Amino acid sequence: MLLSSLIGYPLMLCQCDDNTLAPFEPEIVSVTDNFELQATGVRNRTTTLIYDWENTGQRATVNHSTATSSGTARLIIKDDGGDTVYDKILVPSLNDSTTLGAAGAWEIHLVLDHFYGTLNFRVQKL
Repeated sequence: MLLSSLIGYPLMLCQCDDNTLAPFEPEIVSVTDNFELQATGVRNRTTTLIYDWENTGQRATVNHSTATSSGTARLIIKDDGGDTVYDKILVPSLNDSTTLGAAGAWEIHLVLDHFYGTLNFRVQKL
């Protein structure tokens, strides 16, 4: 079930003015041990979005499927202790994993810099 349908719109802390993904109707799922985000036709977004995610494990798999026309989309994942366990630019096809971290409340940071394209990635407990 989409998180947005549970609470009206995804939980996020946003360090931006009006540069959210809302105009692109993002699909966001954030449930224990599974996080997914997809937004199609994103145009000229420069922002940092931070999503809370519960991971009962100490690692996670990260699946990229992002199509970038221009700009960049960077994914940073922090564990329950605030340590960075993942930091990469989103690409069209990559199956990767985080480093070892502390289980619990993780943060998914999506850093967009003049991004145009389709965002699509998934993070799952490993």
